[in-house]
Amino acid sequence: MTEASLLINLAFVPTKPTGLGVYALNLVQHLSRADSCILSDRAIAGHCHQPSPPGATTDAGKKGHARRLWWTQFQVPQIYQQLKAKLFFSPVPEAPLWSSCRTVVTVHDLIPLHFPQRRSPLTLYSRYYLPQVIRQAEHIICDSESTLRDIYHFFGPPPGATTVIPLAYDDNHYRMLNLPRQPYFLYVGSHYTYKNLGRLIEAFAKTKLPDFKLLIAGVPDPRYTPFLQAQVEEMELGDRVQFLSYVPYSELPQLINQAIALVFPSLWEGFGLPVLEAMACGTPVITSNLSSLPEVAGDAAILIDPYNISEVAEAMVSVATDLQLWQTLHQKGLARAKLFSWEKTGRQTSTILQQYL
Repeated sequence: MTEASLLINLAFVPTKPTGLGVYALNLVQHLSRADSCILSDRAIAGHCHQPSPPGATTDAGKKGHARRLWWTQFQVPQIYQQLKAKLFFSPVPEAPLWSSCRTVVTVHDLIPLHFPQRRSPLTLYSRYYLPQVIRQAEHIICDSESTLRDIYHFFGPPPGATTVIPLAYDDNHYRMLNLPRQPYFLYVGSHYTYKNLGRLIEAFAKTKLPDFKLLIAGVPDPRYTPFLQAQVEEMELGDRVQFLSYVPYSELPQLINQAIALVFPSLWEGFGLPVLEAMACGTPVITSNLSSLPEVAGDAAILIDPYNISEVAEAMVSVATDLQLWQTLHQKGLARAKLFSWEKTGRQTSTILQQYL
C-alpha cells in the first residue's frame, strides 16, 4: 500500500453528480499532489486511488449514507494509519470522530437546521454529528459568508480556523453559445420543499404569458415531486410546466443558453451553483434575496423575496418583456461569472491544506 500524506474523501460522489459532487470532482483536479490519495468507489485518472465501499454514495439514499458514515468512522482511521497520512480532507462535512485523524472539511450549508423535519436523517445528522465534526476539524472551509454565519449561529465559534472559499464553474462548459432564445423559464435543481417550487409554479401562473413555458430540470423526488405535479394539474397549466428529470451534464449549457431566464427562488442555499452557471451562459437570473444567493449574484441578477409570489411573477414578466433589462442582466451576468473559477477555488483550498502537511 503506497504511503500518502493527504487523503481526499470522494466516497460520497454519485454516478450522476449534482452540486456537491460537481464541487468535489472539479476541486480535486486542482489538488493534485504526488503524495495524495483519493478515497472513492471508482478510480479517477491521474490520482492515487484507495477504494471506498460500494453502495456508499448518495445514489444509495439513506442506506448509502449510513454505510459511508460507518466506513468513515471505523475504516478511514485504519487507512489513515496504514498510509501514514498527515491529513484527511473531506469536501463534505464527514470525518472520523474521536480518532487520531487530523481533518479539514468543507461545510456547504445548514439547511436541515433552518428547515428541520422530525425524524429526518439529515436533521439528526446536522444536529448531532455535524457539530462534533466541526469541533474536531483543524480548519473549516465554507462556500459563503452566509454558511459561516450559520455555523456561529447554530454552534457558536468553532475551535479551528475558518475560511470562506466560493465555488465556481467550468468556463469551458458553461459559456455563451449564441443560440436563439426560446420562450421558457428554467429552474435547475432538486425538488426539496425549501427549493420553493410550489411558489414558483404559482408565480408562473400569475405571469399570464401564454406563449411561455416553465421547465423544471432535476431528478424527481418521490416525496415531493408528486405534489408539484398535482399542483400543475389543479392549476390547469398542462404542458406549460414540464418536468425534465435529470438533464445530463453535456446538455445543460444548451438548455440554459436558450432560456429567457433562470428562476431560482430557493428559501436557503449554501451557495447556489445554478445561479453562477446561468450567468456564465449569459442567461438572466431571478433569484432570492436570502442566504448566500446575493453573494453569488451581486448586482447581476434580479433579487426577489422568495415568499412573495407576486414579486417573483413581476420579475419574470419584466425579463420576458423588457429587452433592455434582459440585455443589462445578460452583460452583467457574464462579467460577474468571470470572478469565479475552479482554478482559484482549488488554489485557495490547496493553500489551506498545505498548512497542515
